[in-house]
Amino acid sequence: MREPSSVGFEANGVVSPTPIPPQPLLERLKDYGQEDAFALWDELTPDERHSLVKDIESLDLSRIDRIIRCSLRSQGLPTAAIEPVPESSVSTVEDRTQEERERWWKMGLKAISDGKVAVLLLSGGQVSMNVYCKFGILIVYGTRLGSADPKGCFNIGLPSGKSLFQLQAEKILCVQRLAAQANESSASSVQIHWYIMTSPFTDEATCKFFESHKYFGLEAEQVTFFQQGTIPCVSKDGRFIMETPYRVAKSPDGNGGVYSALKYSKLLEDMASKGIKYIDCYGVDNALVRVADPTFIGYFIDKGVAAAAKVVRKAYPQEKVGVFVRRGKGGPLTVVEYSELDPSLASAVNQATGRLRFCWSNVCLHMFTLDFLNQVANGLEKDSVYHLAEKKIPSIHGYTTGLKLEQFIFDAFPYAPTTALFEVLREEEFAPVKNANGSNYDTPDSAKLLVLRLHTRWVVAAGGFLTHSVPLYATGVEVSPLCSYAGENLEPICRGRTFHAPCEITF
Repeated sequence: MREPSSVGFEANGVVSPTPIPPQPLLERLKDYGQEDAFALWDELTPDERHSLVKDIESLDLSRIDRIIRCSLRSQGLPTAAIEPVPESSVSTVEDRTQEERERWWKMGLKAISDGKVAVLLLSGGQVSMNVYCKFGILIVYGTRLGSADPKGCFNIGLPSGKSLFQLQAEKILCVQRLAAQANESSASSVQIHWYIMTSPFTDEATCKFFESHKYFGLEAEQVTFFQQGTIPCVSKDGRFIMETPYRVAKSPDGNGGVYSALKYSKLLEDMASKGIKYIDCYGVDNALVRVADPTFIGYFIDKGVAAAAKVVRKAYPQEKVGVFVRRGKGGPLTVVEYSELDPSLASAVNQATGRLRFCWSNVCLHMFTLDFLNQVANGLEKDSVYHLAEKKIPSIHGYTTGLKLEQFIFDAFPYAPTTALFEVLREEEFAPVKNANGSNYDTPDSAKLLVLRLHTRWVVAAGGFLTHSVPLYATGVEVSPLCSYAGENLEPICRGRTFHAPCEITF
């Protein structure tokens, strides 16, 4: 064992000896039962001691203690009974008329042209690759995709080789152009501001990726990055897990951390100053996401609700997706995770419709008013009950079973005075990228196949022909978002032409 050092911390250029932990800080930790954070103090170098003190001082211990206690106490408590979502709350595909779709499309393009729409991308999480070696322990962790890069940097293998970030940026460029054309504005005068939530683990890499790619054709000033918060990982009895002897293990506070992050970064005020009224919010890992979808925006404005979500029909009772429900008799719409839904309820069928009673899957495609975001940012901040996820946490003892505490984006819905659900077709708008190739579902390969199949249908419908050297189910064509947002305006490019798959169709 190393001899304790008498060298301490630097203050105003003077290094003072601290052979023992700072007593006021240690007493505060004892008040909350977290004094074990200093258990290896005698093993640390002066620099490591300095890092540990700074790390602990950065924590709002009273707030974190309240969250830990309330969240642990809520486990196993009975929840309010749930009811299926009323049919009147859902706009289903079969119920929508062509006239309605066209009207909503025009309304959405007008709102975009008027500068009332912003896009909010959830691209945080814990995806960096960390390595720590001490006491003979090597810890390495990355993402389920097997990459140390943020998910948005990922290339799913399309013929163009474009990343998810680039696909989404080009959809913004396309819909800006469509809005300008529809409302006889100059293309340069229509601009959708893109707010991108990162985390301390993804921020630097994300910003550098955008800079190195010149923002994919967008203006740099229309893209704003901001970071979600983090919260300590804890053992099942609520004690901090130490990632290293001088750093508490932390994880992002969930995609629901976006609300407080927007508040504390003053971006809600920034949106108001820009005249933004409607915010289209989505997760980064959907290769088919329709960013700033004019039809959805128009529907949202037409309904006059505070919040809305795109939903897809649950594929089968055991599918691992959360579903929208009504919480309590006549209560608000909210989401129940698949793990929380009783198997008998998950399998129950509505005899009148033939659908599952709880069939509307949440796929993280949301729309909010700015007024509602302000309300939620204040409300969720006071909510001390977080979701608990049991995970393997990198620690000084190797991977140890612990708990991550998170808020989810859908935690906002119970605050909404009015909510509407908008059904979309899974094969047109939902291609999740969550697991590495070789997994059973939601892989880059499965997402790529969904994109190619959809775009191939667009090309054929526009009068194009395909030849291919491998079976059609294994390949197809990719349509550049700069060419077409959702299959429109392809006839001049495709009619009578033959394309050899796989390829990208662009201008």
